[in-house]
Amino acid sequence: MAPRQPLAISLGDPAGIGPELIAEIWTQRGSLDLPPFVVAGGAGVLRNAGRSRGIDLPIAVVDGPSEALSAFPDAVPVIGTQDAVYSPGEPDVDGARLALASLEHGLALALEGDAAGLVTLPVGKAQLARVGFPHPGQTEYLAKACGVAADDTVMMLAGPSLRTVPITVHCPLSEVPKLLSVELICAKARTVHLALRRDFGIESPRLALAGLNPHAGESGQMGHEEERIIAPAVARLQDEGIAATGPHPGDALFTHRARETYDVALAMYHDQALIPLKALDFDEGVNTTLGLPLVRTSPDHGTAFAIAGEGIADPGATIAAIRMAGAMAARRAGG
Repeated sequence: MAPRQPLAISLGDPAGIGPELIAEIWTQRGSLDLPPFVVAGGAGVLRNAGRSRGIDLPIAVVDGPSEALSAFPDAVPVIGTQDAVYSPGEPDVDGARLALASLEHGLALALEGDAAGLVTLPVGKAQLARVGFPHPGQTEYLAKACGVAADDTVMMLAGPSLRTVPITVHCPLSEVPKLLSVELICAKARTVHLALRRDFGIESPRLALAGLNPHAGESGQMGHEEERIIAPAVARLQDEGIAATGPHPGDALFTHRARETYDVALAMYHDQALIPLKALDFDEGVNTTLGLPLVRTSPDHGTAFAIAGEGIADPGATIAAIRMAGAMAARRAGG
């Protein structure tokens, strides 16, 4: 079924690896059978980033989605005139302004229905803060821009071997026990359950919840959050008909045998979720935001300023993010 709209891709920090990966991936669009996409701004950056990988990249500046679909087989469609100097590995304020403008434009395309979904490439958070970006990351920005409460959105990391969700995200580890609650865990789990059914085609998702403490608290010998918070949340979810289990010891939840028993693992804090995902699927890991009124994915890696422009950055995670966004959008559209 031919797509009615392209995916929108935000450029990320132009000093990072995002632009060169777009160039590399477009050259493989046929062999990879990728859904068509349009890039929000940065035509000059893309052209020069392509040259860093030995690619003479054709660019088509377009006015809308239908024009982007027509242009995609022959050139990278770019919508918008915002641009910056391409300085790989040297992030600056002008680059941060372009990254933010591209993110805002890409979001607008998706919200207005001119794009089937949004793929966001990595940004430099320190640089964005210098241009007035107040959010911890793109996930929090997108939730607020879409008018969705923070507890109703979920960061899910997905790869070929594992899907995992951090219940608490960008906060100090010392704050995690104070932030956890039965209500928070259940809200996140409900969002995950709905998204796995709607966007991933899993009719009866199985959710495994990790404990917070070593050995899942060892019956209160190593902490009480499991008994006070996590186990009651699991019971509530089960009463609602959600196939939830736990709390499971975090040191055993991500083994090969354990992963066969669930569709997604819900971890209590950021690194508990991201370390196993990156250990197993670093080059194919995708960050997707669940609970938004639009499809959003992102490669699960950073800007990689240290290797930008050297032509060695692996495009695997960005390819996976584009593919996942296309598949999620198709399911939402009933295709």
